[in-house]
Amino acid sequence: MSDTPTDVQKRKANENRSEWIDALLSDRLAQFGVSVVFVLFVVAVFGPLVSPYSPAEQNMIHQLEAPSLVHPLGTDQLGRDVLTRLLHGSRLSLGIAVIVTTVRLVIGTAVGLVAGYAGGWIDEALMRLVDTLLAFPGIVLALVIAGILGPSLVNVMLALAVVGWASYARLVRSSVLSLREREFVTAARLLGRSRTHVTVRHLIPNIAAPVVVLATLDIGGVILGISGLSFLGLGAQPPTPEWGTMLASGRTYIRQAWWLVNAPGVCIMITVLGFNILGDCLRDRLSPAQSNQIEKL
Repeated sequence: MSDTPTDVQKRKANENRSEWIDALLSDRLAQFGVSVVFVLFVVAVFGPLVSPYSPAEQNMIHQLEAPSLVHPLGTDQLGRDVLTRLLHGSRLSLGIAVIVTTVRLVIGTAVGLVAGYAGGWIDEALMRLVDTLLAFPGIVLALVIAGILGPSLVNVMLALAVVGWASYARLVRSSVLSLREREFVTAARLLGRSRTHVTVRHLIPNIAAPVVVLATLDIGGVILGISGLSFLGLGAQPPTPEWGTMLASGRTYIRQAWWLVNAPGVCIMITVLGFNILGDCLRDRLSPAQSNQIEKL
């Protein structure tokens, strides 16, 4: 008995998944990226639960204490344990980054699918909107939006989500324009399949890989954006233990308490580096055409 098209599609999907796993396991740089991301998520989920201190409780007796066995990363100007605040900040930063990236992905994918599959004036109108957003530096536009809405972590999330979905839309549209001329899409249309069926069963599975890679690379950029806007006073407000806010409050004491700036700065650097390495390794496993598309965004 010959395999049905569905069976062939499932077998190819399993083969591709196996190739990706084997590629990641055989690439030491990819292993490093996976390890960093895994450790960060473990720390974000379980770190605050095991910390013996409160991230907001002040103790002026122990203010600006250097790193020690009691406080491995020292204390801040209000006597709060820096390590505890970093652990709580990791949950906040990673959680917000995942939420913002998910919103970007959903909006951008939806716009790209509609533009690429519908074509005509709809495609033209949506792509002009995308071009307009991409014409402005993302962080500058987010800064303007956050400044207008006012200092708030929610407003920063909204600003970063609004300015970041255009890259996903452009990537998805270019992929859909190529896929809609392929034989399996043409065959599905000739069989009378609806646009929803073609989109869900044929287009989305084939654009998932480059979109996931772009999202992985994007998380690091979102964390930088959140930290940067919080550092400028537009994001999280004290005493919220957010990495950018910790940098802003610690810069006053940088000469006498170097750990206040170094600790959150190193956390931001390692987090962004881990996601970028993982995204680069995943991108290198794609076809050259898809890899080039992602590099241009």
